[in-house]
Amino acid sequence: MSKKNSLYAVALITSLFFLWGIALNLNSDILVPHLKKACQLTLRESGLIDSAFYIAYFSIAFPAGIFMHRYGYKKGIVFGLLLFATGAFLFYPAAEMRVYGFFLFSAFLVSSGCCFLETAANPYINNLGDPAGATRRINFAQSFNGLAAFLAPYIGGEFILSGKNLTAAQEKAMTPQQLHQYLQSESDAVKIPYLVIGAVVLLIAILVMRASLPDIKEHEETDDRVRGSIFKERNLLLGVLGIFFYVGAQAGFQSYFIFFCETVGGFSEKTSSKVLFALAFLGFMAGRFIGTRLMRRTTPVKILFLYSIINIALLVIAYIIPGSMAVFPLMFVPFFMSIMFPTIFSLSIKGLGEKTKKGASLLVMGIVGGAIIPPAIGAVADFVNIRVAYLIPIICFAYIFYFAFRNIKVKTVQQAISH
Repeated sequence: MSKKNSLYAVALITSLFFLWGIALNLNSDILVPHLKKACQLTLRESGLIDSAFYIAYFSIAFPAGIFMHRYGYKKGIVFGLLLFATGAFLFYPAAEMRVYGFFLFSAFLVSSGCCFLETAANPYINNLGDPAGATRRINFAQSFNGLAAFLAPYIGGEFILSGKNLTAAQEKAMTPQQLHQYLQSESDAVKIPYLVIGAVVLLIAILVMRASLPDIKEHEETDDRVRGSIFKERNLLLGVLGIFFYVGAQAGFQSYFIFFCETVGGFSEKTSSKVLFALAFLGFMAGRFIGTRLMRRTTPVKILFLYSIINIALLVIAYIIPGSMAVFPLMFVPFFMSIMFPTIFSLSIKGLGEKTKKGASLLVMGIVGGAIIPPAIGAVADFVNIRVAYLIPIICFAYIFYFAFRNIKVKTVQQAISH
């Protein structure tokens, strides 16, 4: 492959990191509060959007691996993009019908496509171009997840969220027809953005199909020299729980942050999404770069240990202090979440040898935490209040603290998939 073609291939595959970052962050940051309003949901019900998204990761990971083992990474990427685009296009009829179950199915398809992309993109970009530059390419590509986390709230706040929230009295004063028109206008707001997303994803699928990309295939091991079950690897199993709690905490934090800003802080929907949330996840993006530099001076596990303590403290402070000031400690939480997923992932597979692939598959399945913890946060918010509900991520970070404490003597961390 020529240098020009290699750079084009790297750019094309790097775009995938941005695409699934947009999908993930629009899902948790924008769709959860928006559909709560448009479909008249409880907080617990609105959290099912996260459940639909992350259950796809749990159920599709192994089929995606089998598909790519048989047909290669390039076809896996194309198939994932087509699934992604199909799910995005289905948001139009889901909005037209204003049926929440249809929205959940559409989100599931988008997430299934993202699962294919995540399974393929990291090893693919690792093998594109000079092997000496593999780490640089992966780090560069992963930074686009952080960029997407920063941009998604602004995009969603500008084109999806209307900023109109009815009080109970205003809603009661409306005629059934007026209420229906209001709810339908809110539902319709997702149509154009998701049609655009679907069109962009479909265009990239066409570009990938037409590109001269090497169809990388992994060689299957012909002998099994590994003794013992993968389920006997205690640190790996603890790491699966670590991934479960981290992704659950991240998804739950994102899903209800706008609602927290509105109800506890008194900020408007637009301000919450376009300013506060965007700034919070600018911190997430910055945290990845700063955390990587800190790892040159100390071990990643010590940073994980410290960051878990800081996030627990920030959540406690947000619970204690009154009014709008409670929002500001929460804005720093994403910064200290930023390095957690790759560090947990790396510590968990360290020393597994030929069991590494099996271990990595189990860790990917731990992402299902994002399907379970957000509805739990929503249920507590419904029955008590959102301030109390935001104490649940403390349990998640406390477990991560325990996992880091167990691994505190680890001196190095391998390169891991970023999330």
